[in-house]
Amino acid sequence: MLTLARKLKKDDAGKAGRSSATSDSAHRVSIRDRLLTKEVADLEANLPSTCKASFPDENKLHHFQLSVSPDEGYYQSGKFQFEVDVPEAYNMVPPKVRCLTRIWHPNITENGEICLSLLREHSIDGTGWAPTRTLKDVVWGLNSLFTDLLNFDDPLNIDAAEHHLRDKVGCMRMILPSYFIPFLSSDLELTQKVSPVSDMHTTHS
Repeated sequence: MLTLARKLKKDDAGKAGRSSATSDSAHRVSIRDRLLTKEVADLEANLPSTCKASFPDENKLHHFQLSVSPDEGYYQSGKFQFEVDVPEAYNMVPPKVRCLTRIWHPNITENGEICLSLLREHSIDGTGWAPTRTLKDVVWGLNSLFTDLLNFDDPLNIDAAEHHLRDKVGCMRMILPSYFIPFLSSDLELTQKVSPVSDMHTTHS
């Protein structure tokens, strides 16, 4: 963080003499970095217990990975990796987020695309991105995709949602690890008998 603060001061000192276009671009990047310095500190102080954020380069707060390990529900004990990139125009536009872990989920495609309303730049229902939102909102939203925001009625991955609708046991076979499959039965209370899924979910490089 201290390194980034020194970098920002150096950037400010070097603005003189630049062209108008270059200055505008540098100013926007500076706004993003200044916002992120505060937001990352707030995020680290208020991370959900099921989440862990990692920054490969402490001087690039606009790029980090988030690990989510749900402690309840269908995906309990799994570990899911997300990549978060914050564009230069932040906070006028939302961060770009991709799931790196292949998952059978109604709101996440197998290619890593995510359906989360606050990540929408334009939303007619008022639930999309707004400059008042922060990284903390994004992280809490991603974490909730495995609990209260898990939505089979408005899916992005239609195949997963329809699979769950017609065959809950079969859907759970796609979620749970292979060693638990023999214990599944049609009358099993799936929401109460969820076994650890850590071994099934592999992160793609």
